[in-house]
Amino acid sequence: MTAAAAPELREAAQRHLNEVLDDLRTLVELETPSNDKALLDAGLDGIEAWLGARLGAPAERTRFAGGDHGDVLELRYPGTAEAEVLMVCHYDTVWPRGTLAQWPVTVEGDRFSGPGCFDMKAGLVQGVWALRLLRAAGLPTPAVRLLLNGDEEIGSPASRPHIERASEDAVLTLIMEPSRAGRVKTGRKGMGLFDITATGVESHAGLDPEAGASAVHALAGLVSQVAALENPAQGTTVNVGVFTGGTGRNVVAGRAVCEVDVRIQDPAEMARIDDGLAALKSADPRVEITVSGEWNRPPMNPNAETRRMVALAREVAADLGGDLGEIAVGGASDGNFVSALDRPVLDGMGAQGAGPHSRDEHVQISGTPHQIALAAALMTRLAEKG
Repeated sequence: MTAAAAPELREAAQRHLNEVLDDLRTLVELETPSNDKALLDAGLDGIEAWLGARLGAPAERTRFAGGDHGDVLELRYPGTAEAEVLMVCHYDTVWPRGTLAQWPVTVEGDRFSGPGCFDMKAGLVQGVWALRLLRAAGLPTPAVRLLLNGDEEIGSPASRPHIERASEDAVLTLIMEPSRAGRVKTGRKGMGLFDITATGVESHAGLDPEAGASAVHALAGLVSQVAALENPAQGTTVNVGVFTGGTGRNVVAGRAVCEVDVRIQDPAEMARIDDGLAALKSADPRVEITVSGEWNRPPMNPNAETRRMVALAREVAADLGGDLGEIAVGGASDGNFVSALDRPVLDGMGAQGAGPHSRDEHVQISGTPHQIALAAALMTRLAEKG
């Protein structure tokens, strides 16, 4: 690929920008909340129809049932080279049914706003247009395996095995999650979600307090121990985000639960946290403490193959007249699964913008042609290198 090809791809993306934004509107107006199976199924049907219009029929198609979660759609589009790139895009969002009625799609100045536009329907649109423009330009094109999952926002319980399998033979997995101001995400924290439950003995708080054993009091006494498991020097954070319990102010509480979010950068921290949670004991022996939950995602730390791909992406960014920055972030993604298998992955290859999971969520329109060209030029370089 000549150095001129990347700017030409960006110019082509700029010419088609209105179509790109129309496509983004189409996808955003398909509401796909993670916990609404009916909307997820309908949304995926609509996305597949749109893909057919933009890329034609795939050479291979499989739709895997997601159970209570969104289905996984896997499509393979052949290229001019044997090298295969896996492109992972989640179509679920954090926004509940009916959000569009209060927050419709708006385009004002350099902002495209709407529920799920930045995280991450813009990434899906950009990835599809990158492949479309490569074909139109007649440039070397890798085979692209497109994997769409509808459960990423809740930890990818149904789609994880499909992502891990599909990434095995890929020369690179592109995670089309939002970028951070144009920077790729080469580090992400692993994530553990745990519930700590205290089961005590109920009694009347006024007439018979000694007969009771308060689950609320016992669990409250353990919160500081849970928080003390945090280790900022190692990149480990612990947050007790929800605490519930009891049935009334005049009842010694028989049950209490706290919900804990743990983030780690060092894989060795998983065992330390597990041991710390297992060691929790109530000061009142009548109150039983149980811990449930699991490690939702392993940490993502750049492996040697990922480093090689970052270097290649930097060359492409230089052809576009800029530098590709990289950043480590606290949030997790499907890239964590691929990286943990020591496979090459570039995360944060999607939209520029801000405000994920908030009403400020928006895509920066002016950054869209650059991001499309970056993905397209990187893919054609991979096709050339085989």
